[in-house]
Amino acid sequence: MQEITKTVAQSKVQQLQVVMPGHINTLGNLFGGQLLYWIDLVAGLVAFRHAGSHCTTASFDRADFLRPVYAKDVLVIEGRMVYVGNSSMEIRVDTWIERVDAVERVCELANRAYVTYVSIDEMGRPRRAPRLDLVSDEEWAEWRAGKERKKAREELRAKRSDISGGPSKFF
Repeated sequence: MQEITKTVAQSKVQQLQVVMPGHINTLGNLFGGQLLYWIDLVAGLVAFRHAGSHCTTASFDRADFLRPVYAKDVLVIEGRMVYVGNSSMEIRVDTWIERVDAVERVCELANRAYVTYVSIDEMGRPRRAPRLDLVSDEEWAEWRAGKERKKAREELRAKRSDISGGPSKFF
């Protein structure tokens, strides 16, 4: 049986979001948790498009807040697959602040996050995700970096297990 593959472009997702007053914290800018919610939604859609099945969030590896976002800003939240393991999939989500004036459209990077999802079957068990067909040097570079992040997560998980004497009885 031939293995299913998909390109990065096949699962890419872009969402526009207007920042409303209800999304703003007491400092006058966007709640970080609100942005993480939108990022998780976009990453989940990328994972669903790629896997063709239900998926669940496994981890937020990084979420770098690079500049503040304010009410009335328009955000362009773009997610794309960067790495696929067996059932795990790492998605990079970039959030841009879109500014439009009479002359041109300018986008400034406000946030970059890496989110890992797991493809699951009808019983909630991990299932093999389609392989990632990489077509550019940039996609290969992202894939290699994703593989390194996965390795670092596994090492940290092993270290935590050693320190705590094993997994928590609550999780």
